[in-house]
Amino acid sequence: MASESGKQVVTRFAPSPTGFLHIGGARTALFNWLFARHHGGKALLRIEDTDRARSTQAAIDAIIEGLDWLGLEWDDAPVFQSERGARHVEVAEKLLEHGHAYRCYATQEELEEMRAAQRAAKQPLRYDGRWRHRDASDAPPGAPFVVRLKTPEEGETVIEDAVQGRVTVQNSELDDYIILRSDGTPTYMLAAVVDDHDMGCTHIIRGDDHLNNAFRQLPIMRAMDQIEGGWPDPVYAHIPLIHGADGAKLSKRHGALGVEAYRDEMGILPEALSNYLLRLGWGYGDREIISRDEAIALFDLGGVGKSPSRFDLAKLQNLNGHYIRESADARLAELVAVRIGPGADAALLEQAMPALKPRAKDIIELAEGAAFLFASRPLALTDKAQALLTDDACALLGQISLRLKGEKDWTTATLEASLKAMAGELELGLGKLAQPLRAALTGQTTSPGIFDVLVLLGREESLARIDAQASF
Repeated sequence: MASESGKQVVTRFAPSPTGFLHIGGARTALFNWLFARHHGGKALLRIEDTDRARSTQAAIDAIIEGLDWLGLEWDDAPVFQSERGARHVEVAEKLLEHGHAYRCYATQEELEEMRAAQRAAKQPLRYDGRWRHRDASDAPPGAPFVVRLKTPEEGETVIEDAVQGRVTVQNSELDDYIILRSDGTPTYMLAAVVDDHDMGCTHIIRGDDHLNNAFRQLPIMRAMDQIEGGWPDPVYAHIPLIHGADGAKLSKRHGALGVEAYRDEMGILPEALSNYLLRLGWGYGDREIISRDEAIALFDLGGVGKSPSRFDLAKLQNLNGHYIRESADARLAELVAVRIGPGADAALLEQAMPALKPRAKDIIELAEGAAFLFASRPLALTDKAQALLTDDACALLGQISLRLKGEKDWTTATLEASLKAMAGELELGLGKLAQPLRAALTGQTTSPGIFDVLVLLGREESLARIDAQASF
């Protein structure tokens, strides 16, 4: 599907690799990807690594790995901004040549004096255009300079933002900002505009903390459109940021962690995180559970709200529990086996999943719930489990052991019928048998159903664990 200009829709996600792929960046990537897929367009990835001092290969790898984990596949190879410096300089030189930019020879001392005077007068701190109309011959020979863009001085700039609506800025509020530093390297503001144009981006979907940048970037596009044509304004969509549950800007204490932390430290499934991020600022009626295919069919910018959304970890975990219950047992078994480590039997874990996954809200809980399957004797007992194994309980375990040793058909149905009958004979509730039995079999006070535990452990191991705690 084409954009309003008739061109194929092209979006981009452009992270700076100075740290991990945080939750806000992951949502921005998802929205760009879904919008492109919904319209049959292209979704592109650009790594904005021009800050060589802070950009690291580890961060680049983490970002790409996190996007892959979320199932976001890009239509072309990633573009690395640091490799495009010559192209950025070429555009700056065209702007200079055609009078849309100029060389500024102001020294740092002069600029600091200017800012001090503005502070004293309680004026906004902005460059005062002192070299805008001066000739380069006024500067000392060989003096260093930066290149500044000539931004419009009169009138206003209006953006019809696809999320924020109409936003207007007086051009007098803009200053002539630097596009080439004194060492000849391009600034982010220039590089981003040139890359967006060269990548054919029709829609710029990003956080609303970049809204001010749009008003600074548009003059470059419009100047280049005057110079050579073919530099149309993109459609802007500035998405409100994510806040914590307390309404404050999202931080680490709220859950603003890297995507890898949700996967590795919190045991979240990628489809759960994707579904949660989709509903964090975008809605379709009251729908909460939305598959990837449904999201592609439904997503458009009209559903994005104007207000900041609030991150709710409990809601994410509840959603993750749903996707765990829906997930294939073999897949969950593989994820759990990695956490348990050497000796984890994937086949046994797969067999155990129907009993384990209904109560788990993350992969960590699944692994903890499955750990009893691979525990060595003598079994380590939690304090609560140890407290259940009173003298009377251990005597009862002796009776249970004798009863179970007579069972040849080691199935849940047979074992359940036998122990229920035993409870009736002893005039006890089934829980009176199940509680010490669970402690002896798992070392814990919570587990899958006790008959599932017996079958998963098998006859020999179950009886050995019971006998280790029983008194006869």
